[in-house]
Amino acid sequence: MPILAALVAGCASLDRLPAVPLAETSQALFLGLPNARFVIGEAAPAAMAAEFRRAYEREVAYRRTASGADAVLGRANYLAISGGSDNGAFGAGLLVGWSERGDRPVFKAVTGVSTGALSAPFAFLGPEYDSALAAVYTDSDAADIFEKRSMLAAISADAMADTAPLYRLISRHVDDRLVGEIAREYGRGRLLMVGTTNLDAGRPVVWNIGAIAASGHPMAVEAIRKILLASASVPGVFPPVMFDIEIGGKHFQEMHGDGGATAQAFLYPPTISLRGAGTVPARSRTVYMIRNGKLFQDWKETERKTLAIAGRAVSTMIGSSGLNDMFRIYATARRDGLAYRLAYIDNDFSEPYRGPFDRAYMTALFEYARAKARAGYPWRHAPPGLEQQAGPRTAVQR
Repeated sequence: MPILAALVAGCASLDRLPAVPLAETSQALFLGLPNARFVIGEAAPAAMAAEFRRAYEREVAYRRTASGADAVLGRANYLAISGGSDNGAFGAGLLVGWSERGDRPVFKAVTGVSTGALSAPFAFLGPEYDSALAAVYTDSDAADIFEKRSMLAAISADAMADTAPLYRLISRHVDDRLVGEIAREYGRGRLLMVGTTNLDAGRPVVWNIGAIAASGHPMAVEAIRKILLASASVPGVFPPVMFDIEIGGKHFQEMHGDGGATAQAFLYPPTISLRGAGTVPARSRTVYMIRNGKLFQDWKETERKTLAIAGRAVSTMIGSSGLNDMFRIYATARRDGLAYRLAYIDNDFSEPYRGPFDRAYMTALFEYARAKARAGYPWRHAPPGLEQQAGPRTAVQR
């Protein structure tokens, strides 16, 4: 009987405050900031379009102050970094190699999901942070990301593993200095955004990291750490991250998990158009998309067992979702007049996969991408099957 009682108690849900009602999700303020985040739904959030406009105005003001006269704005480069777990070493290596080649641009905006969210702040701040970016993917292993829980603990808790090590890793890099530099660049008109999934509402949420950094809020650094952790927290495998919310004097909690549950990568919602009135004036633009994975999964004979079949189906579904995001960003870019550049792990990378966050695998993948970028990465101009319409591949360019 005591064993049965323990099992029953273990299956009880963990305590939490009430979830924000769906009707109030878009009105819920985080840290009291109206532009800290944007809930993506059926319609384009007007607040997000307004944020793009204000970023343009800040950029113009900064250029005018720096040059002493009205400056002509050059090409705006955007970077979208996808999820992909330990395959994030590909994007990290590509960025570092790109810096070493000497023609990596300054990005007007950087977006990231899951492992891409962990890379995004370093990519946003530029080559000065390449050593930190490299360290995250070549000096870390599974023990730096998660701690396994016992089966009983996993059943009674909220995930199979504990991400306290990942939180410590994030905290070592996301400090007052890094957040202060993000705030500085936000003031110059640049944007850094990270995606999570609100598991209560079943909606994607885009967090405006620059605005949070620039807010001066005493909890800004801690909030950014939690957002990055949430974006990389695969539901069921890693614990969700809880965010305290107050609405009209009432206290709630939102449960957030991996942004990849709703989108493996994003640039901006297709319901917003950069050519639309009230966004930003016309200028030359390029979006670079880094897919931290291959186009398709490697072939594998699947055992005729429940868990093996379910696992293979889930991984296939996640990969297909990433392909859909690739096409969606391409379609949005074509509509709005942005040049499109795509990178992904090609079939010439053959390092064997030994398990999650294996250091040897990640280092090999990092160096593979680094070498390609140093030689001039052959960016695709369109997703597979559409390249004939978009023209030939090109090496890295501004």
